[in-house]
Amino acid sequence: MVRPSLSDVSPGMWRREAGTEVRRVAPSPEQETAPYAITAGLRIPRVPTEWAPHAHALHELVWVRGGTLTSRVEDRVFTVSEGHGLWMPAGVVHGGRATAGARFHEAFFAPDRAPFAFGEPRAIVMTPLLDSLLSHLSRTDLDAAARARAESVVFDVLQPADHLFALQLPGDARIDAIAEALLDDPADNRSLEEWARYLGISDRTVTRAFRHATGLSFAQWRQVLRVHRALTLLAEGLDVTTVSEVLGYAQPSTFIASFRRVMGTTPGAFFDVADTTSGNVRNPVLPVQNS
Repeated sequence: MVRPSLSDVSPGMWRREAGTEVRRVAPSPEQETAPYAITAGLRIPRVPTEWAPHAHALHELVWVRGGTLTSRVEDRVFTVSEGHGLWMPAGVVHGGRATAGARFHEAFFAPDRAPFAFGEPRAIVMTPLLDSLLSHLSRTDLDAAARARAESVVFDVLQPADHLFALQLPGDARIDAIAEALLDDPADNRSLEEWARYLGISDRTVTRAFRHATGLSFAQWRQVLRVHRALTLLAEGLDVTTVSEVLGYAQPSTFIASFRRVMGTTPGAFFDVADTTSGNVRNPVLPVQNS
């Protein structure tokens, strides 16, 4: 599969928060040398942090605690919330953004020493066991035998999730302006007819373009986009009433109903499930689902 160049991918996903730090990642050597099969680490951005489009010569697994991570790969936006990680294959160009204070974990896997390969970005279930093993591998005092044992168990327990919550962007010049405007302001409530008049095209053209590019109607796509944004806002500690207002809903019950249609249950129920899965009481977040 041919990957785009760094200049072809924009990290633009949501309106950039004030104080966001933009970091550029130096290009990796074509043949990056890894000291171990798995190298893990942790960082905690003190401010909202955005990583410009980049690629790694190693496979990467990222996950967060106490926040969310959004990543853009080509015309897809992935939302990574607590309890799940995102596997990024070596060579895939991606940009990302993490909320302030999120505990940002990452692990790199040497392609020539990994007994499996996911060719596309995949959601990974971050079980307590997998999380503990990768934290163990972040130590620098492990001897070779202990590291090898831990790595072998990681390869045994690392499993893709059944679903991956990804928003498909249109990638169609006729309607890209709609997508970009809604990414910038999900509360924009202009109707399909209003958008068609603004763009100087017919309602039917907008409808067909969204269906063809995303598999969803315009209304369904906007609904999924708003749920994506809600994941981050809820993880940051905003209550349901505030989130519904920020996203342009007339009342919280309408937002909750919309969330249920996309995710299969209410925001509160997702928080409860995440608490049980991750054991995190203070920062519950939401599992991912297909869009």
